[in-house]
Amino acid sequence: MIRASRSLPLLAVVAALPGQELGDAWGTGPTESEYYRIVDLPIPDELRLEASSMCLLPDDSGLPGQLAIGTRRGEILIVDGAFDELPDLRFHRFAAGLDEVFGLGWRDGSFWATQQSEVSRITDTDGDQRADRFDTLSDVWGFEHYHEFSWGSAPDERGDVWVVLGLSESYHYKADYRGWAFRISPDGTTTPIASGVRSAGGVAPNEHGVMFYVESQGPWNGACSLKHLKPGSFVGHPIAFGGYDLPLGKQLGERPMEPEPRSRLIAEADRIPELVPYAVIFPYRRMGQSVTAFRPDRSGGRFGPFQDQLFVSDYSLSILMRATTEEVNGVWQGACYPFREGLSTGLLSLAISPNGYLVTGGTNRGWPVRGNKQFVLQRVEWTGKTPFDLHDISIRPWGFALTFTEVVDREIAMDLANYRLGTFCHIYRPGYGSPEVDQTTPTVTKVDVTRSGRTVHLFVDGMVRGHVHEFTLGDLKSQSRQDLLHHHAYYTVNEIPR
Repeated sequence: MIRASRSLPLLAVVAALPGQELGDAWGTGPTESEYYRIVDLPIPDELRLEASSMCLLPDDSGLPGQLAIGTRRGEILIVDGAFDELPDLRFHRFAAGLDEVFGLGWRDGSFWATQQSEVSRITDTDGDQRADRFDTLSDVWGFEHYHEFSWGSAPDERGDVWVVLGLSESYHYKADYRGWAFRISPDGTTTPIASGVRSAGGVAPNEHGVMFYVESQGPWNGACSLKHLKPGSFVGHPIAFGGYDLPLGKQLGERPMEPEPRSRLIAEADRIPELVPYAVIFPYRRMGQSVTAFRPDRSGGRFGPFQDQLFVSDYSLSILMRATTEEVNGVWQGACYPFREGLSTGLLSLAISPNGYLVTGGTNRGWPVRGNKQFVLQRVEWTGKTPFDLHDISIRPWGFALTFTEVVDREIAMDLANYRLGTFCHIYRPGYGSPEVDQTTPTVTKVDVTRSGRTVHLFVDGMVRGHVHEFTLGDLKSQSRQDLLHHHAYYTVNEIPR
């Protein structure tokens, strides 16, 4: 048992360092810490923790409600006390000697861990709370370079683990199936799901239970994004097409047509049936620079007013964001919103407990990162005070419905001047990332406030399919005269409802 040697002040708030504040997307009015405080969880000095994956242990584990952490250094740790009101953490090393655990879950008495070169089922057979059996479920993919990262989900309701494989060194196809996604069943059956992954950062269900993964900006990816793992799909990077010639790749069918360089993604998705457009784009730097883990809040309101939404972490900027998704004309799309900046390390993993605590951690090793502390585990807590903020955006045939966390001041909300829209897209190209191009300025022609006072209907002339729609909200106030916490949000329009 490893135990922290220092106590923790309950309200130990970690603020952004001077000069590190993000842009005006993150608000200029009330501070985020009024509503969500950041608490440093105590870590023993000798535990060099780089938390690369997390899961909550269920009742049948014998350790219900405890936190399990997979580490970049190849361990599985069981943490007791992470979700106590006054956290006093105790760490137990369940397994070691693994290879960068970027996926972790529990099912049927075992951990299911995604390592760089395989998915493993790891079991304690003699009851001493230490792993003594390691079964390889699948290792069909090649592994030849340390920078060939493999990300895995927790087992889904069928017991399947979904794996997304990054390219070799983020750019190349040097080993079998790099840039592919697979579903791995409890008996080891490995089914190809998609090709075209570049450099993932996490894979999990969205708030509706559909499997998604997050993608980093780079070649053929204009910005970081949340993507739908649609079976049989191509998700953007054609260098992985070599996998279609391999035995499992042939199960996915014929290789898609090559995308046209310097085109636009929505145009190529119309031309290439297998190509799935990004569901949510996170505008570079304003809303993330290297997006990683995402989890829905299932705490039933104990973490504040955003239950059932996705909470999304970012490595480079050390921030947490929110995202919502919806299916329109059979295609997934949605929005992203600022949530909380000022975390202390590069975020790789997060977990939200049923009692309403969000725990997150990661590393500052390998790439530049805004929160540059080593070996950090932090907890985000709702203070009980509800911010006046944009809750979600949903598209309509005539525009958008904006729902807020509180009843709006109706007179202010009816003023068209408080809503400014702009759109842009990216060049779909083999070069790294993309500038924002093809900008347009839609016009808000009419505003309606619903009877509840929490939803505002914006009638918009000039919505553009295939574009990110940026919302800049003016001096809106709640009925109780609260200022708006964040003034920007970004909705990715792949389809306009019929």
